[in-house]
Amino acid sequence: MEEDDTVCSIDARFANEVSALLNPPHPLHLQEYFDNVISRRQCRGIKVKQNGELGKGLYADLDFKEGELVLKDQMLVGIQHCSNKIDCLVCSFCFRFIGSIELQIGRRLYLQDLGVSVNHESDLETFKHIPEDCCRTDSSDGEDNSLMNNHDNLGNCASSSSKERFPLPREVVESLMNGELVLPYSKEFSLPPLVRCAGGCGEAYYCSKSCAEADWELSHCLLCTGESSKSLCREALLEFIQHANDTNDIFLLAAKVISSTILRYRKLKVTHLEEREKCAAPNVSGHSDISLLLEAWKPISMGHKKRWWDCVALPDDVDSSDEAAFRMQLKDLAFKSLQLLKAAIFSKECEPLFSLEIYGQIIGMFELNNLDLVVASPVEDYFLYIDDLPYPEKQEAEKVTRPFLDALGDDYSVCCQGTAFFPLQSCINHSCCPNAKAFKREEDKDGQAIIIALKPICKGEEVVH
Repeated sequence: MEEDDTVCSIDARFANEVSALLNPPHPLHLQEYFDNVISRRQCRGIKVKQNGELGKGLYADLDFKEGELVLKDQMLVGIQHCSNKIDCLVCSFCFRFIGSIELQIGRRLYLQDLGVSVNHESDLETFKHIPEDCCRTDSSDGEDNSLMNNHDNLGNCASSSSKERFPLPREVVESLMNGELVLPYSKEFSLPPLVRCAGGCGEAYYCSKSCAEADWELSHCLLCTGESSKSLCREALLEFIQHANDTNDIFLLAAKVISSTILRYRKLKVTHLEEREKCAAPNVSGHSDISLLLEAWKPISMGHKKRWWDCVALPDDVDSSDEAAFRMQLKDLAFKSLQLLKAAIFSKECEPLFSLEIYGQIIGMFELNNLDLVVASPVEDYFLYIDDLPYPEKQEAEKVTRPFLDALGDDYSVCCQGTAFFPLQSCINHSCCPNAKAFKREEDKDGQAIIIALKPICKGEEVVH
């Protein structure tokens, strides 16, 4: 075969593999997948079914009363917005608030006082006073357990604004973070202690060892910027993250999808080779086993997809005559992001995942199917608790707490905010007359999607919001 013919053959194979990833799943496969998801989630009383031209929908499998929980869905992937990280310290996997009430308040006040731009040196200064018992570690070599070794991704993250604040002395704020000052009644709002990333990135922190391990195995091992990262190039990864923070952090969500698909593919391949009693040597061709890649891709294939630059609504400040240029700018933005990600975590066996068409449709899937990730702040609950105390206790407590509340300002109750993709919630169709809504109850302290019945829903009725 001539060299040109070989190149054409490789290009054709690549195009076919990309096309295979883009093909919608067979209805039978789709039904089997969602039945398995519902079984694993132990979701009582719901079904996913084909819904004519709408594709699929979520249906009640029993009667629901008004106000009753219809669905509690764990996210497939999710991120906390960069601009929210100064205000809220949460688990990077389940998004529960972590540390302590004192750490949440002190950290936020300290970072706000530093201003909009937070550089490496100021971060080290910010967290070096935090005692070791604020942060668990899986290491036993006695190394420093400070909360954060670096946090370069906060470089351009803006803190939330407030109309009026009353700053406190630096030493007072530090006393909250280093455990010297314990706020009255804060033990009523205990939070999980911090567990740091095993890769040493200083970017990801968790509420438990199980969350840390789950996130590492799911995607973080490829996206960690620490010394134990399994990425190809940490410098390229840092550049990718910075580009996402400067432009659109939905690129970080797309990176999680690609990373998790690569890791699932590798696990499937190992299992496949073990079953066939073959050695773990790579394929001679260096290309993926497309059937294994399709299996690894399955969770993503179930989401409705369209290219990002085609499905984004035209902003009000963009004239219709400039629409083509606007959409080309989005495409160029996605291309730049993809090239940086490719330099950081590229896998030859999973090469189709790094095509611009696939990348654009992953991001488009979020545009069409994502849900805001919201977790209520325990800081708000704490100050409300103080305000509800009987008069003598309230008066004594507010002598300590009032200066901190004034320093936080009007937006003292900022919640964790981000975006996430939920497999079952994404099947819910929209309606002008909804019978359900996304709503967090007091007991819902993590990033799972919660769907509540707005009115009675009968068995067999479609759930719409």
